[in-house]
Amino acid sequence: MKKYILALVLIGAVSFLFFTKKGQIVKDTALTYVSTPNYIQREGNTVTSRILVPDGFKRAYYEPGTFPKYLQDYALKEYGTKVINYDGKPYVYQAGHVGVLEVPVPSNGLQQCADALMRLRAEYLWDTGQKSKIGFNFTSGHYCSWLKYAEGFRPKINGNKVTFHKTAGADASKKNFYKYLNLIYTYAGTQSLYSELPKVSEVDQLEVGDMLVTPGFPGHIIMIVDKATNANGNNLFIFAQGNTPAQSVHILKNPSDTTISPWFELEMGAALQIPTYYFNKSQFIRFK
Repeated sequence: MKKYILALVLIGAVSFLFFTKKGQIVKDTALTYVSTPNYIQREGNTVTSRILVPDGFKRAYYEPGTFPKYLQDYALKEYGTKVINYDGKPYVYQAGHVGVLEVPVPSNGLQQCADALMRLRAEYLWDTGQKSKIGFNFTSGHYCSWLKYAEGFRPKINGNKVTFHKTAGADASKKNFYKYLNLIYTYAGTQSLYSELPKVSEVDQLEVGDMLVTPGFPGHIIMIVDKATNANGNNLFIFAQGNTPAQSVHILKNPSDTTISPWFELEMGAALQIPTYYFNKSQFIRFK
């Protein structure tokens, strides 16, 4: 018992180096090192096959081809895979996740928290033949579409003024698509997504693919990748995130309620703690 308490003290001290909040938040983060989530099937290689549903709950069903179904079926790396930073080195904190998505981490360091989620959305639209819908607002509010980029149009940025000019040859290749995403990562983020996208105002309206966001510079954003509901209409949710520094997209433990981890109960407007961040207010947005 003394060794257990000492371990928590040491972990709490380490946690304090990474998180600005004190007290319960550091304590809960420390517990992620010694808690094992209950609803894990280690052999599972997708979001839904890795994470089991608690008794009395039923996993949300979505039609094939939809964005929620795409996320539920997203491929995961082998259980126990480490979260890797963009420089190829393991992230210093490895206790907060139960799965790593098969999303490559570019070495340029650009694919941070909001960027990773925009990539998931853009790749879904690419893979399902909806390329005309790929586009995001810059923080300035100017819309940058993949189709115009593929035609050779590039932004000229002067402060908050953005104009687009045809300065490159047409190129609709996948390689050029990722160059486009690098541009989006540079000029879009949590603030632009919050300003651009519709808000979700009720917990009962939340679906897989919706995002919990704190907009700002920096802000943070995470995405719902699974949902379960019981006969009373109570909902549980699974979250995935990218992070800063740019790193592997991973599925989060619930540090505040280890009895249902990695599932989360949500209350609109309430504070929410995840292993690497504290949301002062739960507010959600949805891709159009």
